[in-house]
Amino acid sequence: MTNTIPSPAGNDGFLVAALYHFVSVRRFAELRAPLQALCEEQGVRGTLLLAHEGINGTIAGPADGVRTVLSFLRRQPEFAALEHKESRASEMPFLRMKVRLKKEIVTMGVEDIDPNRSVGTYVAPKDWNALISDPDTIVIDTRNDYETAIGIFKGAVDPNTKTFREFPEWVRRNTGLHNKPKIAMYCTGGIRCEKATAFMKAEGFEEVYHLKGGILKYLEEVPPEESLWEGACFVFDERVSVLHGLEEGEHKLCRACRHPLTAEEIASPLYEAGVSCPHCHAERSEEDRARFRQRQKQIDLAKKRGERHLGK
Repeated sequence: MTNTIPSPAGNDGFLVAALYHFVSVRRFAELRAPLQALCEEQGVRGTLLLAHEGINGTIAGPADGVRTVLSFLRRQPEFAALEHKESRASEMPFLRMKVRLKKEIVTMGVEDIDPNRSVGTYVAPKDWNALISDPDTIVIDTRNDYETAIGIFKGAVDPNTKTFREFPEWVRRNTGLHNKPKIAMYCTGGIRCEKATAFMKAEGFEEVYHLKGGILKYLEEVPPEESLWEGACFVFDERVSVLHGLEEGEHKLCRACRHPLTAEEIASPLYEAGVSCPHCHAERSEEDRARFRQRQKQIDLAKKRGERHLGK
């Protein structure tokens, strides 16, 4: 299936808004249809997740369209205090608009973990360096291994998880986390580390902190010369990664395994666009690669017609 992508909205490209809000929403299912319709009407694309515990997602489109959607959300009593983070994309970073109903807006899979009831202490980006430089602090990256592979805070512990569902078990296995009084956690936009702090509190950790607004807010506000961030930040859209000032990074995505790739990895003989990369080549059969080559052929043909192939 193909879909024509409109030209960037002016010299500034498309506005990207990342948002989440933990709040009790009994009528979350009722919001799906009007929210989907409004986004489509405004030329906005991305993914929004609705659940009893709140909302989570990222959307992009013309600035006026994105702000119309945000205004609609804030007119709902549950989302009146909704905050969001803005960045820009030179091309539309999403293929379609999806508003989905979920059991959790970020899936941890642990019953009775409610950030609306108990959560860690927010730390503003300007205060983050001091906290994570404190020798009494253990810094934990709550993201997954393909995200941490391209960037991480200096001195942070990487759990090497494949999914957020693995995080609770990793914490329970690592009893050494109790050796220091402070736990500081971070993630891309703040949602995973916020839910992780609720879990840590339930596990008996007392001094638990998390980066307000996540890595994205830190990269937006903290000057590069003062930064303790090393590398790029993976984002869940076609930009793949962002740098300080939320400028678009240079990583590309392997369309076979969805792993972000550096220029060196793209130059590898194991890389073939849409087919394989150094991270997944050994895991794929020749039948897999033949199938992926056929898909990539359709993508290339759609591109020549000025369209975007939705199987990309």
